[in-house]
Amino acid sequence: MNTTKKLDVIIIGGSYSGLSAAMALGRSLRNVLIIDSGLPCNRQTPHSHNFITQDGATPNEISQKAKSQVLKYDTIHFIEDKAIKGRKTNNTFHILTASGKEFETKKLIFATGIKDIMHPIKGFSDCWGISVVHCPYCHGYEIKNKKTGIIANGETAFHLASLVNNLTNDLSILTRGKAEFNLGQMSKLKKNNIKIIEKEISEIQHENGIIKNVIFNDTSKESFEATYAALPFKQHSDIPELIGCELNEQGYIQVDAMHRTTIDGVFACGDNCSGMRSVANAVASGNITGAVINLELTNEQF
Repeated sequence: MNTTKKLDVIIIGGSYSGLSAAMALGRSLRNVLIIDSGLPCNRQTPHSHNFITQDGATPNEISQKAKSQVLKYDTIHFIEDKAIKGRKTNNTFHILTASGKEFETKKLIFATGIKDIMHPIKGFSDCWGISVVHCPYCHGYEIKNKKTGIIANGETAFHLASLVNNLTNDLSILTRGKAEFNLGQMSKLKKNNIKIIEKEISEIQHENGIIKNVIFNDTSKESFEATYAALPFKQHSDIPELIGCELNEQGYIQVDAMHRTTIDGVFACGDNCSGMRSVANAVASGNITGAVINLELTNEQF
């Protein structure tokens, strides 16, 4: 890969949204470089669901098939490396990688995703994406009719409970402390026979990521077959903020409907800018981003 030639677009992140954006650009003969560190957030998830034509495939199967199709376009290049620094000079963006390579580009896409911040509970991270999951739409059907917990509190727990209640008749909310529900929420939870457990959790017992028991700080335990959990997160890359991209109140990169960030020439797509966290949404957002950038390049050059 020529490190001196100015590219049309650099895409940081080569998972679903990044590859989708690259395909849209490659089909318009744009010179594109994808930089990917090889650590997608769903790498521990056994199967992907709720993505038409790919329902039940593994995340790796989907991404490898996508990568093979995208790299058939001659103007798209892919390197496994980590982007560590970025800067803007006039209308050019400079990206430095961990291996010491520097690239220049007219447009920049962050498809970097987010990083979940695991609860400090023994066994939790081992189960994440397997039997401790985040999304009823992605995983709910596979764990339907099972004894299910929700590790969350307040509005987040109430929202998850309302969705999950349709999938199981044995549902408990594990608040990890005093419950934070208003009277109306408590009434609905009671009406739907949803139990509330206000104990702190010390451990999740499991076998190869499959949850067996939740152990509480008072040494009591309760068996579960699956749980949902709402986790805090941070941006997987700090480069967007370093070059001036604003984050919204939830911590996502601020974008408009066309996935433009608050910095001209910089775009974001996928999980880093949307709470709609799914493979299908990532692919859709990447496709839009690629098309919008191609239009901008066309308007600048035509």
